Amino acid sequence: MKDIILVDENDNEIGKGEKMAVHLEGKLHRAFSIFVFNSQGEMMLQQRASTKYHSPGLWTNACCSHPRPGEALEEAAKRRLKEEMGFECELQKIFSFIYKAKVEELTEHEFDHVFIGKFDQEPILNKEEADNWKWIDPKKLVEDVIKNPKEYTCWFKIILTKIYDK
Repeated sequence: MKDIILVDENDNEIGKGEKMAVHLEGKLHRAFSIFVFNSQGEMMLQQRASTKYHSPGLWTNACCSHPRPGEALEEAAKRRLKEEMGFECELQKIFSFIYKAKVEELTEHEFDHVFIGKFDQEPILNKEEADNWKWIDPKKLVEDVIKNPKEYTCWFKIILTKIYDK
């Protein structure tokens, strides 16, 4: 089983816990979300694999995950982007926030660190993580999220409102 980092409201490590147990109990833990843009300003979306344990088939940002205990946040973000989407790019942290949301029988309670990067090629998808991907104009994306909110992950919609304050 995979352990993830438990944190307090200031992102101080307070322990670790098994990933599924942490999500079942709704404990606050460290996470990251990566947003990737191309030189035309379009955002890369991934469609979560239909086999994922929650939010299967939903559209979301390019990559999101949890650092491992003892792993630096930035290194974890780069590692997971490569593992999920098959590419590397420079990443810059732009903000962090806490959210709590019920996702099926689980609770996402994350201290989420948001990174952005630039990339102009096609990803090489890890089919265990993502079924599909696309580039989308941010304005069209915001309109589609408003029209079809159930097609997107809960954390993605929260971050989107923080990036594109309507």
